Amino acid sequence: MFIRGDGIMAQFIPLFSVKKNYFCNMRSVNDFEKSLVGDLVSANYVFASVLHYFGISFYQYPTQSLEVVCKKHKVHSSQLIIELESWAQRKDPTNEELYWNPIEVLVAYLKKKHYYFVRQELPFLSNIISGITPEPKFASLMADLRIMFPLFVEDFIHHIHEEESRLFKRIELLQDIEENRFSLTDAITILERDPIHMLADQHEIHDDEMEGIRKLTADYYLDADAPLTMKVLYHELQNFEKELRIHAKIEDELLFPKAVELEKEALRQIHKKTRKN
Repeated sequence: MFIRGDGIMAQFIPLFSVKKNYFCNMRSVNDFEKSLVGDLVSANYVFASVLHYFGISFYQYPTQSLEVVCKKHKVHSSQLIIELESWAQRKDPTNEELYWNPIEVLVAYLKKKHYYFVRQELPFLSNIISGITPEPKFASLMADLRIMFPLFVEDFIHHIHEEESRLFKRIELLQDIEENRFSLTDAITILERDPIHMLADQHEIHDDEMEGIRKLTADYYLDADAPLTMKVLYHELQNFEKELRIHAKIEDELLFPKAVELEKEALRQIHKKTRKN
């Protein structure tokens, strides 16, 4: 966490090794199981996401041991450890690595991130927002967030579907044109629809999708004595915004330039064919 005055600005806690951070300080797996869920989540907020992955809402069991909670949900603690280790080892490719890949690999990567956002990140955030019982100090903010966030999710999912059905489909069609899979007439018709520059302009409208949430939470600022539920929520919201900014940067700086070049090449091929005819 980043301390600022008497408060806390939610920051991104790096993923960590369970063995190094838990088992070095505990004598056995048994000690891990005996730990309270609230203590484990306080040590690293990522554990809240892992619990959610197994259908466990951390805020329902802050004073119960992991062993008791796992039995209630018929989950073995070793599964949680393995999953947390797996999350700790995740590493996204750098922009440089993505740059040197063909455009279809870049599209596949972005689709995979879309799936992760929709199937993991958004359900986890929605679960916290709808499920926690806020302290009086946060009651008004949470009431607003419970109205705002579902609208954000609806708009975000619509944006993803539109991006995949229009931009990604456009790229696929351009590749087909480049590989001579369409007749000249069909290729010309396709090229006249949804030019990349128009799709890029529409994409910019969605560049700051979380502005309203950021303003509502005062840039994810919390007092140092804020409850654990709010700390986890703000951390996850800020982390999600960071993911979206990285995602948008990859699209703006890598995907669209590659798509523009692909479109230029397809147009060049069509012009060459029309001159021959």
